[in-house]
Amino acid sequence: MQSTIQEILQFRKERNWHVNQDARSLAISISLEANELLEPFQWCTGEEAVATHHQEIKEEIADVLIYLVALADHMDIDLQEAVTEKLKINLNKYPVPEKTKL
Repeated sequence: MQSTIQEILQFRKERNWHVNQDARSLAISISLEANELLEPFQWCTGEEAVATHHQEIKEEIADVLIYLVALADHMDIDLQEAVTEKLKINLNKYPVPEKTKL
């Protein structure tokens, strides 16, 4: 994943996009792309959307990740560390349920 992050940051840097992007704009862009991800699912089942719009969904997922990486970079957040920390919080908040005894 680290090589993908570096590829995203290099692409952005080569085009000087990082110069004009601030945290607010990047957060808005994440939200907009996430909403575009919903469009293929409108008016059909999840299974139908995946079957008929797989490539479109894949591209929107990538757009969300690209903006997320850009925001993390802008804010000097280590994504791997942030995810690890959040998973620890969620582990305490949502423990694995005990199996029902028979």
